[in-house]
Order: sequence, then structure tokens, then C-alpha cells
Amino acid sequence: MKALQVSNVTKSYDKDPVLRGVSFSLETGERAALMGPSGSGKSTLLNCIGGIDRPDEGEIVIQGQSLKGLDETELCHMRRVMVSTVFQFFHLLPTLSAAENIEFPLQLSGMSDSDRRSLLPELIKEVGLSHRSHAMPHELSGGEMQRVAIARALAIRPKLILADEPTGNLDSTTGEVILDLLEAVSERHGIAMLVVTHSPGVTRICSRTLEMRDGVLVEQSELAV
Repeated sequence: MKALQVSNVTKSYDKDPVLRGVSFSLETGERAALMGPSGSGKSTLLNCIGGIDRPDEGEIVIQGQSLKGLDETELCHMRRVMVSTVFQFFHLLPTLSAAENIEFPLQLSGMSDSDRRSLLPELIKEVGLSHRSHAMPHELSGGEMQRVAIARALAIRPKLILADEPTGNLDSTTGEVILDLLEAVSERHGIAMLVVTHSPGVTRICSRTLEMRDGVLVEQSELAV
């Protein structure tokens, strides 16, 4: 079963086409880089895959579950159990500690207190933040905040992670460390990743690049691994 299948997806805003018949798929555990200039439709495509926006036409299927026809409650549930997003600007809750930010999606999913207490140390250790688990977001470096965000994304054991410029707000050295971490967790858990990026360096953890221009997927290139 494919982790993601995008079939002939179109989207317009005020009759202005943004996505024009986009089609591609990701296998389980596969990582692909989605590239293209600003305004090419990358963010809109990510929003449609994540269930934040709805395509006008076409279909998106995640791990066998079609998003077509799902109501808002069902889409919300899908995001809580199947798809996670890692953002450029981290989007941590400022009043919660690192550990509490990681735990938050588990609370939303209804996981029991005992199961959360069992899983949380494992997640924190996996991203190398055991010594910073009680720190507040304003006390963390950019790289540490992105580690928290990755652990939070892993918490629900998603089938797919959408990474939106995950190194865009980091210096080059820290960005390389975060890429290594994303690659490691994808390999370890068999999680597919679609990484939106302007940086060619991000492609080193991917097996394929998808190039968008004016809402059209113009090229799919296999990368040497």
C-alpha cells in the first residue's frame, strides 16, 4: 500500500488556478523533495495533502484512506492519527515545556496517561533532548526547537510527515543535523516524507525530487542513494 497517492489534483482561488492536475505517489518510507519557485503551488499542495485545504478536483489517498468526502471532523481525526507536519518556524506552544509540547498531540488523540508516560521519554530520547525536556521554548535554540517539533510529529507514529522548509530557519550546520535526524526517524519507523524546500542540499536525504512550476509538476527525478 502506498503511503501517499495524489491523483490529478487541481485547486483555484478566485478562479486563479494554483494547482493544475498534479499527480504523484510516495511509497512507505520514501522521502521526496518538493521544489520550485515561490508561487509555484508547493504550499497549496501541502495544505491539500494535510487536509487543511480541499482540492477542487482530483483525489488524495493516504495509506489507503481517501480524503475525498471526509467532513471536517474526519479530516481532523486523520491529521491526529496519520499525518504530521514539521514547520519552518517550529510552531511550539510557548506556555508548554519541550516535553509538554511533544505530549500535546497524544493528549488530543485520547491516549491514556499511563501510555503517554511510557512513550514520552522514548520520544524525547530519540531526538536527543532528554537533558532539555523541562525547558520552555524561549529557552531553546533553533535546532532544539526543531528537535521538539520532530518529536511532536513522531508522537502519533504517522504514516506520512510533511516537512515545510524544515531547515529554512536554521544555520547550515544545525540544518545538516536536523536533516540527519529526519532521515534517521524515517528509516527507523518507515515513515514517508514530503519535504518542501528551496535548498538543493535537502535532496541528499531524498530518493526523488518533484519540481513544480506554475501549479504543474514538471519533473520527477530519481536521485542516487
